[in-house]
Amino acid sequence: MSRQHAPGPNGPERQDRVVGEARWPMATAVVAAMVLTLLLPDDLRLAPAWVLPSVEGLLLLALIAGDPGRIDRRSSALRTVAVALVGVLALGAVWSTVQLVDDIIHDGAETASAASLLQTGGTVWAGTVLAFSLLYFELDSGGPGARAHHMPAAPSLAFPQQLSPQLSTPDWRPRFVDYLYLGLTNATAFSPTDVMPLAPWAKIAMAVQSLVSLLILGLVVARAVNVLA
Repeated sequence: MSRQHAPGPNGPERQDRVVGEARWPMATAVVAAMVLTLLLPDDLRLAPAWVLPSVEGLLLLALIAGDPGRIDRRSSALRTVAVALVGVLALGAVWSTVQLVDDIIHDGAETASAASLLQTGGTVWAGTVLAFSLLYFELDSGGPGARAHHMPAAPSLAFPQQLSPQLSTPDWRPRFVDYLYLGLTNATAFSPTDVMPLAPWAKIAMAVQSLVSLLILGLVVARAVNVLA
């Protein structure tokens, strides 16, 4: 999407590019998180099976209706809906992590066998990756709608293309796949890889995700060794 301005008296024509990304990658991630919630055992869900997916689905539909196609509309109402959606996803992921840890520590039924342990642990871990990826996507530099219009000089998360502008095009913007990669690498390396957190909230969020991922993977591996021994 490109918006052009007529030539002014003080200079040539100025072009203000609006670089909005497609909605479907973010929407696909939300739907995947909803499916993962449905796959969890009842004891590991924050609410009955239909509650969180229904809330998340309604919030997603509101976002699509308010800004269909490409994400390029700046609206406080849409911003509130997006933050609420991310908050519900993050709350559900953290709750499931706490319940998984409790089940492992107390030899619960959901992690009594190797198969159920790996399935449940993998589902919870994947849910946290998606939740934190969407959190980074929505909070960095004012959200995707704001990033489509203007990238700040001091972003919350610094990508390689921002640290080395010669490696990217002039109108480069981080897209959801970049935040998904950040969420995945932070959950496996337990530390920043190529994306540096600059804002305090970004440092806290990445630290929390690293600790949650380390807790899940460490306890699942330890429990698996115990079950198979």
